[in-house]
Amino acid sequence: MGEEAAKLAAAPVWSLADDELIDVLEAAHQLQQTAAALQARLVHQAETRRLPAKQGHRSTTGWLRSLLRIDPQPARELTEGAAAMGGHPELEEAVLDGQVDLRQAAVISATVTDLPTELADLPLAEAAALTEQAQATMTDMAGRLPAYQLRRVGERILAHIAPHLADRADAAALARQEARAHRRRGLTLSLPVEGMVRISGVLGAEDAATVQAALHPLCAPTPDDDRTAAQRRADALVDVCRLALRTGQLPEDGGEPAQVAVTIPFDSLATALGPAATTDTGERVSAETARRLACDARILPVVLGGAGQVLDVGRARRLATGPLRRALHIRDGGCAFPDCDRPPRWTDAHHIIAWTAGGTTSLDNLVLLCRHHHRAVHHPRTGWQIRHGTDGRPDFIPPPTIDQQQRPRRNLYHPRP
Repeated sequence: MGEEAAKLAAAPVWSLADDELIDVLEAAHQLQQTAAALQARLVHQAETRRLPAKQGHRSTTGWLRSLLRIDPQPARELTEGAAAMGGHPELEEAVLDGQVDLRQAAVISATVTDLPTELADLPLAEAAALTEQAQATMTDMAGRLPAYQLRRVGERILAHIAPHLADRADAAALARQEARAHRRRGLTLSLPVEGMVRISGVLGAEDAATVQAALHPLCAPTPDDDRTAAQRRADALVDVCRLALRTGQLPEDGGEPAQVAVTIPFDSLATALGPAATTDTGERVSAETARRLACDARILPVVLGGAGQVLDVGRARRLATGPLRRALHIRDGGCAFPDCDRPPRWTDAHHIIAWTAGGTTSLDNLVLLCRHHHRAVHHPRTGWQIRHGTDGRPDFIPPPTIDQQQRPRRNLYHPRP
């Protein structure tokens, strides 16, 4: 089946007439949605069987990213599609029939799931009838509106199906909207692509007003300022963060003051040549950038095992802080569990031989693990074991249920110095 689809995709299309090209494009889209519907049903079944958790993943999205090697956004969309298909057979049929796509189905599912709260004062039969009518109405509208517009319709669906209830429900809906916005607030920094990191997030209206109030004084254009408005906002956000770092009032991070820390060979600071520097997040910056950061950020020339770094604090202290923590950041690059992408600042320093069992707080007995994988290696049922290889880097031995030969694995995601 895969070979036939590949042959079809590679077939020449230059000979198609305009109307034929449009028909084939629509058919291809429908085929894609049918395949996506199948994927969503399979994901829903996998969730029912708790496969992501059984295979050591904290979420279905993370499991899909690892299993299918897809980016976070399509993994989230597939997870949302699975939730939309589960428990909504009419929506599943509408997707398979080509009436709606998975994104639209997710919007419709979310709307009808929240609707009973707004209809709580009505008799059950009337509330059920209105919920069914809302789903049918939004399914019809999906023929003309993409998912983002359909979502706005869903926010005021009662105005379409029960105008006499819309005004009464509006105040309660606003209160729920504010509470929901607070729960769903979040900020995400993407993985760097060509030196750029995408910042995305959602805030409630009140929090957004606070952020805007802090940024606005720094966003005003100056004479001969050729920055766009978006660039001025980006620069203002960085300025606010630098100002917070300079106050010295932020909580400590890993036993050290909150700071930008860049590790670079000392000679590179004095010349325009030399290897790239590395930030605490594991990202590389040029030696020139490191020299510029040296004006207002702490630059740490680190040599593992060097005389200037105390890498072995023995049994005198249980927690890995200061120079030892810095050495772990550089050696492991982040969570060392095979192919986890969590950066160093999101990790704990795990004792391979437990401190309570006599293990030392030293570089050769420590490994960085994110909170999820830290819990996983402590849980006896997972069966993962950790040991250091001959080069001093941690090896992870999977249980026989994952690899019968129990071949050692390492994290291939984080760059190595």
